Amino acid sequence: MTIHSTHPFADADPDPARRFRGRVGGAVTLWTAGDETDRAGLTVTSLMVALGPEPAVLALLDPDSDLLEVLRETGRGVVQLLSWADRQLAEAFAGTAPAPGGPFRQAEFTATPDGPRLATARTWAGVRLIDERVLGWSVEVTAALDHVEVGDGEGDDDALLHRRGRFHRLP
Repeated sequence: MTIHSTHPFADADPDPARRFRGRVGGAVTLWTAGDETDRAGLTVTSLMVALGPEPAVLALLDPDSDLLEVLRETGRGVVQLLSWADRQLAEAFAGTAPAPGGPFRQAEFTATPDGPRLATARTWAGVRLIDERVLGWSVEVTAALDHVEVGDGEGDDDALLHRRGRFHRLP
């Protein structure tokens, strides 16, 4: 990993689709899977929630990520919304910032039947892998929302957002 003084992808990628995606922006989530001995996580912003009799979340994951491997092995994971205070953790799980001892050592995590959950996450879901397919340079996963906790109260509106390669917070 190289640490840059500027954003490594700022205006360097002329791909219009990537630039379009960067302007769509959205909530930053942390996907985790596994247990104390074998766990993985990945920062994900390319996702959507599908409502219905069996609600699901669809996400685009890196096909080479440890997360995808552990998610396939266990069939379960945790999707948690990150807050403004979690931006360094988001960078660590994205592999774009140093994480001495690994990203899971950068914050406290609680074990759940679905995988490790960020202890400070107020809004999170336990998910079950339903399907996957290669889509572009990613793997699109569909995961059933089996357990959902929606936080409310002070601080819950401090969502970490990502747009044009930068983190933002709600005004």
